[in-house]
Amino acid sequence: MDDTLFRFDYHGCLEVLLRRIEEPAPSRIQLLTGPRQVGKTTLLLELAGSLGDRAIYAAADSPEASLPGHWERMWAKVDAMLNRTERIVVLLDEVHRLPDWAARLKAEWDRLRRTAANIHVIATGSSALDLTWGSHESLAGRFERLTLSHWSAAALAARFGLPKDEAVMLAVQKGTYPGGMPLVGDPARWTAYVRDAVVEPAISRDILELADVRRPGLLRQVFAACTVSPAQILSLQKMQGRLRDPGALETIAHYLHLLEEAYLVSALDKHSGQPLRRRAAPPKLVVLNNALLAAMDPRGIPDAGTEPARFGAWVENACLAYAWNAGQQVRYWRREPFEVDAVLEGSWGRWALEVKTGMVESEDLRGLAEFTRLHPDYSPLLLCDPEQTGTTVRWSIPTLSWPEFLWSGPAAATPPQS
Repeated sequence: MDDTLFRFDYHGCLEVLLRRIEEPAPSRIQLLTGPRQVGKTTLLLELAGSLGDRAIYAAADSPEASLPGHWERMWAKVDAMLNRTERIVVLLDEVHRLPDWAARLKAEWDRLRRTAANIHVIATGSSALDLTWGSHESLAGRFERLTLSHWSAAALAARFGLPKDEAVMLAVQKGTYPGGMPLVGDPARWTAYVRDAVVEPAISRDILELADVRRPGLLRQVFAACTVSPAQILSLQKMQGRLRDPGALETIAHYLHLLEEAYLVSALDKHSGQPLRRRAAPPKLVVLNNALLAAMDPRGIPDAGTEPARFGAWVENACLAYAWNAGQQVRYWRREPFEVDAVLEGSWGRWALEVKTGMVESEDLRGLAEFTRLHPDYSPLLLCDPEQTGTTVRWSIPTLSWPEFLWSGPAAATPPQS
């Protein structure tokens, strides 16, 4: 995806949009996309509430939107409001559900530009696929794209009044979908919510209805394979061998791309000093919200005491997904026999991460030492269990507990002590 610098959490996205609608109008259309069930509609309604009679909200998936002439009547209402109000903000929810939405929006935006109307337009959609393709085809130069990402542990705690430790553990064990919070105490209902409200719409509506998917069953198998392989480097050939109905490697790679466009899975590239050919190295699979692991993995949520390896993989997946959702570029690095779990670059700076649960040994840090020797412009960072942070100072590597990282990123990393 090409929106690395424009992914925000709920409050960050709200702040950006509030700033942009204070710019001279008509400015570029703000296209807001993001995963299912992260609050895009809630955000538009909050904007509408804060703007009062300066805003008009319309949902393209509402029953009245299917009636003939609905689009024309809505814009006539906007024009009438402009006669009474200095500035109007038009909020279009699920805009990609409108037939020929991009061409229609282009025509209105061009009209606004010609008349210098003091109108801003914000449109949302759950599918990056349709918003991206439609906007690039018809709206070139007329839009800016923002992504409302999966929620962080801190955002979850702020909205629901959770203690820090509880919010962080929820991020690992049950993910961060705000709509699932009332159901976390009822595992069966919570699992049904994630599958029915997130997974099924994302696959059946956001991918299958909009993309060229000739083998829907294979797409679902690829997604299922990702949810049982979190934070694993998995070649396409190995993934092919795990599928009931193996497909061509090109098909599997294409389906991984579609799953990323639907904000379900990211196939991380390998860090290299040289440009890589596509699929020149096996991807590292990161499921972008641990709720998807908990709902889809038939083994259920791992226990740190009885399944330390699987729990460690879920912790690593949560850390890498958090960085990806925060707009960082996330890759991995491997040069046998050395490996680094994640290489981050973005607003947080440049970091090489090793995520380790359980006892930390010097052997676990060889990859970090080798990578930072070869790439001294990256800072090493060990993420470990809270009780291990005090035992690692002798290795002179900045250290942070993984719960602290999931709360606020690498900013609070403890520098090495001499």
